[in-house]
Amino acid sequence: MQHYFLSQTIKVGDQIQLPDDVSHHLSRVLRAEIGDQIEVVSSEQRVFQAEVSQLVGQKVTVTVIKQLPVNVELPIKATIVSGLSKGNKPELIVQKATELGVSQVIFLPMKWSVVKWDQKSAKKIKRLNEVALSAAEQSHRNVVPTVSYLKSLEALVAMDFNTKLVAYEESAKAGEKAELVKQVEATAADHSVVAVFGPEGGVAPEEIQLLNQNGFINVGLGPRIMRTETAPLYFLTAVSVLTELQGS
Repeated sequence: MQHYFLSQTIKVGDQIQLPDDVSHHLSRVLRAEIGDQIEVVSSEQRVFQAEVSQLVGQKVTVTVIKQLPVNVELPIKATIVSGLSKGNKPELIVQKATELGVSQVIFLPMKWSVVKWDQKSAKKIKRLNEVALSAAEQSHRNVVPTVSYLKSLEALVAMDFNTKLVAYEESAKAGEKAELVKQVEATAADHSVVAVFGPEGGVAPEEIQLLNQNGFINVGLGPRIMRTETAPLYFLTAVSVLTELQGS
């Protein structure tokens, strides 16, 4: 069943003319017919089942049938921070992190970043938010993660999070393997956790020092050294296992 996000409140019995982009996708791409059913998510992050009740050209109207008792969000609000990386890696990170339940993705330049966004940041963030929306629809999320850009690590450390982590290659090499589990399990439901990941070159020692001085804790991600696009996904998987699957 297709899953779409609407920027409005929804209640059972409503008749809603879908936005042009959603209508086009249903009518032209999926060739929807009267009676077909979809899921729509309200601005309050509630999921409803709706039925196509009218098709006029590319305009689609649906009737809301019932609210669904669905909440697929992680118990804690997970933010990943990624140093700027090359090629299509940012899109891959956003897409897969959305599927894994991330709440927010932040990109920023770091000392060992090879690429620079500078004047391109607004265009790139617009595209990455589109990727997040598509991935949230595909994975039937209640929430579309936000994707943003910060100009520096100093701007990040001024932000407020309950639990603050940095994935550090040297911690992994040293065999550190308990801190990630300890910190995630200590984060209460509905609280926030942020994890910083370096670009291809990793996190520079002076950046580690800045993060540590501002309450970020070094964590290892197992004995293997991961690529910049793999490490955030490992982290989010660990968060899911530790907060959603324990005791199942």
